[in-house]
Amino acid sequence: MKSAVWYGEKDIRIEEKELKTLKENEVTVRVAWAGICGSDLHEYQEGPVFVPAEKADPLTGEIAPIIMGHEFAGVIEKVGSQVTKFKVGDRVAINPTLTYGNKPEDIDAYDGFSFIGLHGDGGFTSFANAPESNVYLLPETLSLQDGALVEPMAVAVQAVKEGQLQFGDTVAVFGAGPIGLLNVIAAKAAGASKIIVLDLSETRLEKAKELGATHIVNSGNENAVEAIRAIVPDGVDVTFEVAGVAPTFKQAIDATKARGTMVIVSIFARPIEWNPIQLTNTGVKITSSIAYTPTTFQQTVDLMGTGQLQPQGIITSQIQLDDIVEKGFEALTNDKTQAKILVELSGEK
Repeated sequence: MKSAVWYGEKDIRIEEKELKTLKENEVTVRVAWAGICGSDLHEYQEGPVFVPAEKADPLTGEIAPIIMGHEFAGVIEKVGSQVTKFKVGDRVAINPTLTYGNKPEDIDAYDGFSFIGLHGDGGFTSFANAPESNVYLLPETLSLQDGALVEPMAVAVQAVKEGQLQFGDTVAVFGAGPIGLLNVIAAKAAGASKIIVLDLSETRLEKAKELGATHIVNSGNENAVEAIRAIVPDGVDVTFEVAGVAPTFKQAIDATKARGTMVIVSIFARPIEWNPIQLTNTGVKITSSIAYTPTTFQQTVDLMGTGQLQPQGIITSQIQLDDIVEKGFEALTNDKTQAKILVELSGEK
């Protein structure tokens, strides 16, 4: 089957791969749509970050080259002999997070995690296998294209929960890429009264305004912290760092009110230099979020199904698998008008 395979930095190839043997507890999904994630982009631009390039991943048992793609949805084609919750023909979204399952779900991922599509074969292909426990039924109100947005939307929902956002709180989001934009949607749904978004791209900032931001700031033209404090003089209640670079990390802390919370959502591909005295002097609390719990993933499906979360507006392009490098990864690298690019596989609705 035709697949997008990661071999190394700037080396993703479209080639034929065989689907691995279906295990008893797995289903085979006929992939309809798959999204390109910021994590995928990191792997393309400067990987390996997560991809197991030197030794097999302990949870998947796989090693590069691997089929990429962890934001995907499709139709169940086949079920393993031990699968009881799903049947052939079910429309599903995939939670790609694999864990050992030995801890309560709120700390389980921190005991060790891997991702379908990053640590082992994923969804940039025709068919993909996934454990039954990682499969979520889509309500009839959601299309399969919508299903491909559940995973990144769940990241934002988990980040908002991590920040303990309350009705009426003020928020700043540093970075208006796909996850930053989804953080806007999640913060609005959670009751934020002011949502300030900062980015260097006017196009992305306008998209943030369209999706619910109350204020936008071009941090290339204005001092980010001063601009935020002109709107909320004491600093915002919660900041979300979704850019993954040292300047925004430090600005996010400075823009947060005393004893407020800064949530790290982004993936830092490289270390940064930073002095913790910045926290001592401000009382700001830093927390972080990786992925989501199974509960959050199901809540995201439910909230999208009822229309309380509507991430569809972040889609900027739909492309074919053959074009994933040029019109996908290169476009996201060079064209800041792009946010979420979906790859059409079967294209089913």
